[in-house]
Amino acid sequence: MYEKLEQSAKYIQAIHTSTPKVGVILGSGLGAFVEKIENPTIIPYLDIPNFKKTNVEGHEGRLIIGKIENTEIAVLQGRIHAYEGHAMEEVVFPTRLLATLGIESLILTNAAGGVNLEFSPGDIILIDDHINLTGKNPLIGPNNSEFGPRFPDMSHAYHPEIKEAFVESAKKLGTEIKSGVYAGLLGPTYETPSEIKMLRTLGADMVGMSTVPESIAANHLGIKVGGLSCITNMAAGIKNETLKHEDIKEQALKVMEYFSSLLKNTIIRLGVED
Repeated sequence: MYEKLEQSAKYIQAIHTSTPKVGVILGSGLGAFVEKIENPTIIPYLDIPNFKKTNVEGHEGRLIIGKIENTEIAVLQGRIHAYEGHAMEEVVFPTRLLATLGIESLILTNAAGGVNLEFSPGDIILIDDHINLTGKNPLIGPNNSEFGPRFPDMSHAYHPEIKEAFVESAKKLGTEIKSGVYAGLLGPTYETPSEIKMLRTLGADMVGMSTVPESIAANHLGIKVGGLSCITNMAAGIKNETLKHEDIKEQALKVMEYFSSLLKNTIIRLGVED
């Protein structure tokens, strides 16, 4: 694994030599944020050694390196998922690659179903914590001490400094950001109404099929993690409607202006912090 990461990183560094400080992984329908990146270097995933192709609609499959004002960033426009048949080691390979490139902070984003009845489609929610219900963990197997400890602490899976940066960025935009707990499930089926009731009982506020493995891998590497969920629909059983991926992508596009501004302001804040 370490050798593959080095090979991938060398390929990218031969194209773009600067070291990114902040990494971003964009979820379903949220890829338009890349329009905010200045002087972008665009590298398709298929050109990067050891990278997998994205097959889910709304995931472009490109690495984009550039700047947000004076902050060097690396953005993964789309991700692969375990429900596509990928091993967890493959799912978190891009996360580990961003760390190999030198990032200090990672912002994870996703489209999620609203479990909390006080949420509404279109809400951007700050991830306060997560519940791993995938039945999988990317750290299973022999530990690579070059990445991190055998038993990494997850007490602050979503770093307080990044949470505060999001709160302050929202205030700058004249808004107050809500926060919640993200439940990560394996998928690809959407949850049943009974499963959503269970998740609410467990303390989940939103639900999705990504993010958790990447958060675990990044924390293992000592990277500060932050997260945003775009509530694209209310979860099963809350409204009398059929859940469709096309509708989720459409809802994400409706909130892109606010999402992009919030993310941009937060990256600028993180860039000036030592």
